[in-house]
Amino acid sequence: MASTEPTKDAPEAPTVTKPPPPPFNLFKLDLFLRLALFATTLVSVILMVISKQTKYFSTPLTSFVVVLDAKFVYSPALIYFVAAISTACLYSIITGAVSAYGVFRPSPANKFLFHVATFDGLMLGVVASATGAVAAVAYIGLKGNKHVGWTKVCNIYTKFCSFVASSVAISLASTIILLLLLTISTYSLHRRTMHN
Repeated sequence: MASTEPTKDAPEAPTVTKPPPPPFNLFKLDLFLRLALFATTLVSVILMVISKQTKYFSTPLTSFVVVLDAKFVYSPALIYFVAAISTACLYSIITGAVSAYGVFRPSPANKFLFHVATFDGLMLGVVASATGAVAAVAYIGLKGNKHVGWTKVCNIYTKFCSFVASSVAISLASTIILLLLLTISTYSLHRRTMHN
């Protein structure tokens, strides 16, 4: 006959739950990108400022020599570019210091993240507009525009045009870096608000 006594099972071991992993600190990536932004904006400004070329042309039937310079200060778009990229360079220094502080204190306030995202977006707009303005001027210098009678000048000022083109290409990299920074800032803010 089977016994009706309850069987004593071995006591269950308490379940051990692992603590959740710490959130990924995006400030390290943010700091790296801000240092890259500083480097790209600084190189872009230096290339534009030193882009100077002088050409000597002799006039036919006379012994006069005409000296023509190509400098960034002769174009309002290039001046705007230098001002905008210089502002972005200064911005990268300030926010890089703030981001370095965030590496050691990884829990900034939501208001702080909102301000960083706002200023990253503002800087993205400024750098993108300056890059577009200079790219348009550089394209006209390279190809000209027959419809309005603008001749190309890059076949004459090759050194100047190559410096401007390099500066534009590097500032395009700065624009991409700012887009990544804006993405990180908004993602950090989103992640913080979802957990609150």
